[in-house]
Amino acid sequence: MKKDAIAILCAGGPAPGINTVIGSVTKVFLNAGYRVLGIHEGYKTLFSEDTRHEELDFEFADTVFSRGGSSLKMSRYKPKDNEFSTVFFTKNNVKLLVTIGGDDTASTSNRLAKYLAQNNVKVSNIHVPKTIDNDLPLPEGSPTFGYQSAKEEGVRIANTIYEDARASGNWFILSAMGREAGHLAAGIGTACHMPMIIIPEMFNKTKLTSDKITRLIISSMVKRKILGISYGIAIVSEGVFHFMSEEEIEGTGVNFTYDDHGHPELGNVSKSHIFNMLVQRKLKKLGIAIKSRPNELGYELRCCRPIAFDLSYATILGNGVMKLFQDGVTGCMVTADPAGNISPLYLKDVEDENGKIKPRLVNINSERAQLVFNNNLHFISKKDYKAAKHLLPEPEEYDFYKILNW
Repeated sequence: MKKDAIAILCAGGPAPGINTVIGSVTKVFLNAGYRVLGIHEGYKTLFSEDTRHEELDFEFADTVFSRGGSSLKMSRYKPKDNEFSTVFFTKNNVKLLVTIGGDDTASTSNRLAKYLAQNNVKVSNIHVPKTIDNDLPLPEGSPTFGYQSAKEEGVRIANTIYEDARASGNWFILSAMGREAGHLAAGIGTACHMPMIIIPEMFNKTKLTSDKITRLIISSMVKRKILGISYGIAIVSEGVFHFMSEEEIEGTGVNFTYDDHGHPELGNVSKSHIFNMLVQRKLKKLGIAIKSRPNELGYELRCCRPIAFDLSYATILGNGVMKLFQDGVTGCMVTADPAGNISPLYLKDVEDENGKIKPRLVNINSERAQLVFNNNLHFISKKDYKAAKHLLPEPEEYDFYKILNW
């Protein structure tokens, strides 16, 4: 009989701190006498006849823990229930599956845990929440690992772009990752004092449209012009597309490619280019001479080296996996509160009726969000109508509060 083993699997997209979790989990379980198996390509190979995996040792763990990227190859593959198999687990005497990923990885992990239990295969399952989007439903104040490092890199890049805006007297329109939630765009925009931040959560009282996004950006441009400021940055979360219909998306006039189901492939186009194009069209129609340039904050944020926060945080989460395993806990996410206390967040408690993990959105009604949106941004409001009249024929159409129905 083979010695007891644990398996580590990474899925979804990269995030700073993945290697820290891998290294920490490997070290603590090796020390406890377990074999540690690293699975390559996530769920894509786990259930195949030839699962791609390797046995991890201390040297491997100690070499990779501080690096960016992922030492275990990743995949976004989502297996169907009928693809599940117990073979890898029974063949290798696996006692624990550690999954590292976002909401899709957690949802699949949740389904897999139920399948293994139904087939009388005793494998504990603990998920380590990873995403630069910060959109997993962790306790208030607890970020997903990777978010702070990605934000730090985004702020570094965005501050450089802001210097360019000041030096050249131009505007830049940035797009930041965030599949459904606006945490990254809001975090970067707040840290860089950007005059306009647009995230999907802002549209809590009105329908989200590309025209409203365009008018919000122009509202900021005109307000700054009134103030004698010729430059600026507007940052838009790519998550806004999640709330647009296909007709709305296609109405932007972008020449999209389409997937096998006939849906526009947003991953093949620059989101910042779309927003910039819409703004420039509207500015020309209004006869306002303001130059703007697009810039994407995307893949360059995902594989940077983790900052000290995530190095420490991911280490605690990795050690926390062992604590929960020893406590006999399974079917959960490992969480650490700001004090470093470990507790399980059971997947069954945060799933919807379809078994999918519900995303954590920006709390737009929080004091933190309202302080930023009401005090840090520049936009047209009622008091600016007279000054804006020489640039905008109908200034009220560019009133921040009216556009959002706040």
